[in-house]
Amino acid sequence: MQRFCLLILLAALGFGVPAPAQPAPQQPAPTATITLGHSLVALNGPWKFHIGDNPQWAAPAFDDSSWETVDLTPKEGSFDPNQGLQGFVPGWTAKGHPGYSGYAWYRLRVRITGADGPLSLLAPRNVDDSYQLFVNGRLIGSFGNFSGFVPTVYSTRPLRFTLPTTVVQNGRDGTVELAFRFYMAPRTVLQTDSGGMHDAPSIGLTDAVTAAYHVAWENTFKLTSSLVASVLIYLLFTLFVFMLYLFDRAETILLWPLAASGATALFLFLVFSENTSTLATGLQYSIVIDVLNALADGLWIMSWLAYFGQQNRNWIRNAIVVVVLWGVISSVLFEILTMGGPSAPHAVFATFGIGRFVSSCVLLVLMFLIAYFGSRKSQRKDWMLLLAVFFFAIPSLNPVFQLLHIRTTWFPFGINLLLALPTSIASLFCFSFVLVRRFRASQRRQQAMVLDVKQAQEVQQVLIPEQLPNIPGLAIESEYRPASEVGGDFFQIIPHASDGSALIVAGDVTGKGLQAGMLVALIVGTIRTAIEKSFEPLDVLEVLNRRLCERGNAHATCLAMRIAANGAVTLANAGHLPPYVNGNELPMEGAVPLGMDLGAEFASMQFQLAPDDRLMMLSDGVAEAQDKQGRLFGFDRIQALLAGPVSAAEIASAAQKFGQHDDISIVSITRTAVLEEALA
Repeated sequence: MQRFCLLILLAALGFGVPAPAQPAPQQPAPTATITLGHSLVALNGPWKFHIGDNPQWAAPAFDDSSWETVDLTPKEGSFDPNQGLQGFVPGWTAKGHPGYSGYAWYRLRVRITGADGPLSLLAPRNVDDSYQLFVNGRLIGSFGNFSGFVPTVYSTRPLRFTLPTTVVQNGRDGTVELAFRFYMAPRTVLQTDSGGMHDAPSIGLTDAVTAAYHVAWENTFKLTSSLVASVLIYLLFTLFVFMLYLFDRAETILLWPLAASGATALFLFLVFSENTSTLATGLQYSIVIDVLNALADGLWIMSWLAYFGQQNRNWIRNAIVVVVLWGVISSVLFEILTMGGPSAPHAVFATFGIGRFVSSCVLLVLMFLIAYFGSRKSQRKDWMLLLAVFFFAIPSLNPVFQLLHIRTTWFPFGINLLLALPTSIASLFCFSFVLVRRFRASQRRQQAMVLDVKQAQEVQQVLIPEQLPNIPGLAIESEYRPASEVGGDFFQIIPHASDGSALIVAGDVTGKGLQAGMLVALIVGTIRTAIEKSFEPLDVLEVLNRRLCERGNAHATCLAMRIAANGAVTLANAGHLPPYVNGNELPMEGAVPLGMDLGAEFASMQFQLAPDDRLMMLSDGVAEAQDKQGRLFGFDRIQALLAGPVSAAEIASAAQKFGQHDDISIVSITRTAVLEEALA
């Protein structure tokens, strides 16, 4: 989970003032004699080594006999503890210069025989970090940019250098003086056994070096194969989670693993590009990688927190935030403090290494606690989720594995296989199983909800009359257009069984959707019950008000009127829009909606409908229709429509076309001439 391990901590705790090199006894500088055929010769040494920097150290005549002697022959079975590379030679931090970063020089005098063509040098592939190559005092090439105050560090990659014939021929006594000027960035001190060359360069005829150069590139790609595979795996998992989220936007919990896997894929891609290209690992690049690493860790822990159902444990969430912020802030501070080069104090490295180690331990403990509390809370343990967390945590134990000398890197067929690759595959596989299972459960819940909505629609179709009753003396027209699957508007037209009058009740409940539809069903049922005792509008509203107040948090506006056979109208209103008579709004006092106050008094009035008078009842969905510019349909447009002959359907269509945002219901009642036969 963290790129720094326990060995880094041990190296950090061992930081001190760089120990001065112990000079070897004075002896003549050795000269290695090699005979070239058609193969390469590894320049294992003995090399002369010295920390520090001096341009004169590139000169062939410089006396380096007092320098340290370094042999680059790898021990049998040795491997790089940082990258797993075989044939690893520890750097200068493991050879008397712990904690030292900056410049150092390697020199080797070689006498070459049997060369019948141009010579080339295959540079070492595992180095810390940048270098310049001098042959007989002449700069041949470099790996990294040495033009600035502090050299720009590049990622390790195979390089070859052609040795100019004139330079080789001008050597003293037929010898070639090779000098490497190395620079190691302060950050690299955090790696185990860092510093300088970790394998030997090779020299030979250009054709042989070219062939070896291509083989070295092939090996480099093999060594990064695990990293490439990890990038692809996390990228595929990110796409998988994204597809699940597209199918079910309501499952917002998917955003946690989506963000975590996306950040991990980007982090691994940047690490891959750092190790296989000539991108500079300067300040900005390193900060981006460190910040992504900290964010990815935090997002994964938040994902486990969400899927184990522990979001209510604020102290765990706060601890995660603190650890992530510490990782981000410490990375930025470390880069700023070490950007000046090797002059940075050793305490910076110790603090940073210890902080990273503590952060890794804290995240491991948090994962354990999340899994523990989540398993205790659930009556049935989610073993696949537990396995996902278990496999995810294994790479974090790399420091322990290295301390116990347990290998975490293998090389089948020359391919670098890291322990993190199979554990990541296992973790993501188990987690994918959990996500698919939750997705199917969510789909079943949604199907059940769709069925509930469909049943509510069917109930509402029964409650909202499609066939209007035939009442002598009244021409009734209605239009109902809900804004969603289940509407919140309602109206009932109930003729009296004996006196020829009719009770019309219309209203609008608070809210939308299934809950509003269920409240409509309650109100309609209450209306049918109330008229068994009284047909008066005020009595009906009072019964409705008591019923909604008993439920709590159930409110509705309502308009009730009784139209007698002779055209006399009794009207009671509870917060609903007043009706229009012949295009003019009735002047009526306002009142609170139903369900607000048990002792509420509702406005009432009486008036007379003459023959051919038209009464129009509209819900607020008409006036509140809104276009794309945010303009309301408004009462002025309603007034203009009602000025002429217009049907309820035409009014509803005009408001809907303007921009419907709420349910639209309209009831139009026109008093007609009553024939004597009908009255009889």
